[in-house]
Amino acid sequence: MPAFPFESLEKGQSIGATTVRVNRADLVRYAGASGDFNPIHWNQRFAGEVGLPGVIAHGMFTMGAAVQLVSDWAGDPAAVIDYQTRFTKPVVVEDPAGSNPSEYAGTEIGVEGTIGALDAEARTARVDLTVTVEGQKVLVKAQALVQF
Repeated sequence: MPAFPFESLEKGQSIGATTVRVNRADLVRYAGASGDFNPIHWNQRFAGEVGLPGVIAHGMFTMGAAVQLVSDWAGDPAAVIDYQTRFTKPVVVEDPAGSNPSEYAGTEIGVEGTIGALDAEARTARVDLTVTVEGQKVLVKAQALVQF
């Protein structure tokens, strides 16, 4: 349960914003954790051959990175009882310029959250997320439902 009262919330209220940085090393670690070793997530040549602008982040990586804002705001990840989105644009993660990929700043994913709806009977808040890279939306209709 969130650490603050449901009654203190208002539709349109901001829950905050964050920036998530992702680099190629993050993608390799995520591939290992998820078991998704599709070469579009680590091989520049292959990504280009299939028509992508470069190596792209896993969709579930992007989705998970975005909902972290809601989990942090709620104070309890278990309070997020539903989460859904549509993917609109791949998150391209450029090759690091230096010799140490873990030091590369990577691509910045911007995440902002706003309360889109409140259900007093169910004691839930729908949080609408705006998820962008370089000002372009990469997820749309990103919505998380938080139970109070």
